[in-house]
Amino acid sequence: MKRITGMSLIFSIFFFFSAQAIASDSYFGNASEKFVSGIANAVTGWVELPKNVILTSQKEGPLYGATIGVGMGIMHTVGRSLVGVLDAATFFIPTKPSVNPPFIWQDFSRETSY
Repeated sequence: MKRITGMSLIFSIFFFFSAQAIASDSYFGNASEKFVSGIANAVTGWVELPKNVILTSQKEGPLYGATIGVGMGIMHTVGRSLVGVLDAATFFIPTKPSVNPPFIWQDFSRETSY
């Protein structure tokens, strides 16, 4: 009798937690997306420097690209790297990634926003 009661208790616990696991699938998906994009942005933040030099040179000319583009590139490099570290550190709070575009290689011709 103890064995049947124990087994029914175990099955009811599995049934209870399986419904919660299905309902919370988006939590794990959002948390993992935030963690992966945070790590990727922390590691590839330096790519913002040549990206901003290229974009500024195309819009304003090579002189602006060599001066203003380098300054904006340094600013965005620090910004993307720090936001990436922050996103990776707080991945357990599943919000959308803070950088737009989420990865540096997505829409390379668009300026980064935070």
